[in-house]
Amino acid sequence: MSRKRRLGATQYETVPLVLGGNVFGWTADRETSFAVLDAFVERGGSMIDTADVYSAWVEGHKGGESESVIGEWLKRSGKRDRVIIATKVGMLPGEGGDKLAPARIAAACEASLRRLGTDHIDVYFAHQDDPDTPQDAALEAFGRLIDAGKVRVLGASNFHAARLKSALDIAREKGLPHYHVLQPEYNLISRSKFEGELQDLAIEHNIAVTPFYGLASGFLTGKYRSKADLGKSVRGGRMGELIDTKMGVIAAMDAVAAETGASLAQIALAWLAAQPGVTAPIASATSVAQLEDLMGSLDLELSREQLDRLTAAGA
Repeated sequence: MSRKRRLGATQYETVPLVLGGNVFGWTADRETSFAVLDAFVERGGSMIDTADVYSAWVEGHKGGESESVIGEWLKRSGKRDRVIIATKVGMLPGEGGDKLAPARIAAACEASLRRLGTDHIDVYFAHQDDPDTPQDAALEAFGRLIDAGKVRVLGASNFHAARLKSALDIAREKGLPHYHVLQPEYNLISRSKFEGELQDLAIEHNIAVTPFYGLASGFLTGKYRSKADLGKSVRGGRMGELIDTKMGVIAAMDAVAAETGASLAQIALAWLAAQPGVTAPIASATSVAQLEDLMGSLDLELSREQLDRLTAAGA
């Protein structure tokens, strides 16, 4: 089992894998979600990532489904003190407005706390940048939540480097709380949104990085190898272009799998966890068996030659 890593400059630590909660109450029903969460904690995992907007994209859902399932699990399991709960505001409009309007941040936090059944959120993310709200106003709103003990640490998701730097500069100049955790899209085949300026900024400021889409919506598990595989899941429709353009990455991963005995999912996550600045990739599981496979990435240490080969294949 990999050693825990500090979450940036915060008091929190996590193994190099964060459990994604987007599937809870969607493609994983309540009991399956509970079983996955239990298995994750028993295997040494601690950080669970969700958002108020999960899973508003599903017909008949309105958002908050994932948080509600996690809240029910926390109540039934009694494991609140063993986990780091991360959730987000900024994509689900509602009381107080939308995006990062200060009134929306306040109302959304209350709603998330209620669904989660907890008195505080460990890491509260701005789910996306909001060009319509002054950054100091959003940070002041987050600061009020921290002062009230409702939020411990702030995170930023889907921020470009210039806007993250601007937020950090404003926080320093005005004595406001700043973002300690960054959640960008990043994986073996999607690298441009993080590598370079944003990665350098995170390293410079000791900002923890917990990338999402670590498995490229399942493509990097090797499940989709031909157009005949596109019907294997609700995400299969996105895979056609990747099958046409990125099978060289799968071939490189297959070679590493033959050398290590690891699954492709484990290889994809181990590669991510080895990248400069990355603290812990996020991945979700819809069964305990899938969760156990993901957790196997914690025991996989790829050689420098293997990492370089994978990096070159995904370039």
